Amino acid sequence: MSIAKKLVGQTAAYGLSSIVGRALNYLLVPIHTYVFHAEAFGVVSLLYAFVAFFNIVYTYGMETAFFRFANKPENEPKEVYNRVLSTIILTSTVFTGILLLFSQPIADYVGIPEHKEYVVWLDIVLAIDAIVAIPFAWLRHQNKAIKFASIKLLNIFITVGANTFIFLLMRQIAEGEYLQSLQPLASRLYNPDFGIGYIFLINLVANAALIPMLWKEFSIFRFRLDFEHLKPMLAYAWPLLFMGLAGMVNEVIDRIMLERFLPEGFYPNRSNFAAVGIYSACYKLAIFMTLAIQAFRYAAEPFFFSQAQEKDSPQAFALVMKWFVIACAFIFLFVSINADLFADLFLRRPEYHEGLIVVPILLLANLFLGIYYNLTVWFKLTDKTHFGTYISFGGAAVTIGFNLLLIPILGYMGSAIATLICYVGMALATYLLGNVHYPIPYPVKTILGYIALATVLVLVAYLIPVENFWLRHAYHLALCGVFLAVIWFRERSYFLTKK
Repeated sequence: MSIAKKLVGQTAAYGLSSIVGRALNYLLVPIHTYVFHAEAFGVVSLLYAFVAFFNIVYTYGMETAFFRFANKPENEPKEVYNRVLSTIILTSTVFTGILLLFSQPIADYVGIPEHKEYVVWLDIVLAIDAIVAIPFAWLRHQNKAIKFASIKLLNIFITVGANTFIFLLMRQIAEGEYLQSLQPLASRLYNPDFGIGYIFLINLVANAALIPMLWKEFSIFRFRLDFEHLKPMLAYAWPLLFMGLAGMVNEVIDRIMLERFLPEGFYPNRSNFAAVGIYSACYKLAIFMTLAIQAFRYAAEPFFFSQAQEKDSPQAFALVMKWFVIACAFIFLFVSINADLFADLFLRRPEYHEGLIVVPILLLANLFLGIYYNLTVWFKLTDKTHFGTYISFGGAAVTIGFNLLLIPILGYMGSAIATLICYVGMALATYLLGNVHYPIPYPVKTILGYIALATVLVLVAYLIPVENFWLRHAYHLALCGVFLAVIWFRERSYFLTKK
């Protein structure tokens, strides 16, 4: 029981810090879409898509390797920490040195030849991110969940606070909107020509601040390069690198491919960067589904492992899946039919609203991603995680293939559909393989029925629009009420018989 309580407490600390952190980071969306046009936001989104890939390369699975080898009885955890951090410092220095050397060609390739400094700052951010990942792993190994969560959240507060200070306070004072007595000071702190450069510079400063915050963890570090001991760690880590890259393809490759393969002039008076910005901004509205899935994963994975040996565990897993789908289907319905309302709140410039049509598709795609995560219980419990690698690579191939096929025809709608096809395919493959290796009696017809019901109600809202604001949202609430009424009618026995 004490072990279980400890696990629950650490899960809450790590999970809540991550979920709250993502929610706080989401506050940057209304700020950036208020200040910047879609083209500038597209540049930011594209560069961070590349950063996501390079983050995987910079750590190349060594963070997980640290946990694996630090917990082996024959190893001294501090020595493993020294070896892994030494290796990451060395490789991060080399990687960043190479990227800095080619920063101008990279800027030319990305399409921002006049802003080489963006590439330089993000190169340094990548190195810091990789290096601090190991002290953070050390905190987790030492069960210092509160310190871990506190530093993570403080870093996010710095980022959000600095963005708010620069873009909402200094910018408006500099432009003479209020507090005109402070205008000379604000004009020195805010230069409108610097633009999105502030976003990258704030990211760099906030990440650099992690080093003094983790100073105690760095102070115990001693540089050790022991290639004999590193060989098994690298052998363990390399497959994780490729699995991570495959997963990242599914998450962010659509932004990169959209900028590359969208025919010029596909959207009148919109550059390819603007199309990426609109698509990325609308994708942010899927955060409601993403947060729900992330919260579920933190809560469910310990549950799955703790219940694995119970006689009725397959039935319990099936029940969890059903209610997970019901909750996510409601989020899909509610956010989709109220996308315009959420856009008014979070996507502050009207130009971003052009892409709202992709929101229901991306929400549905993420619903199936959540189903996939739920289904992965079978290969985690049977120690057949290599199937996860195969499925991730298959998903990556589907994502790339359908983006290549659909972007020239449908623009960013093609990217959204490719994402949906990918996640449906991954969920289907995992389900079919699970039926062979670890059968779980999922109520498939019921689950698909609830997803179909939510989808039909979304289509009704889009095909039968109501112009009046108040009537429209009353109508949308009524559609949500229909969904909940069906759930109650079908599942009322669960509530009525539940003790």
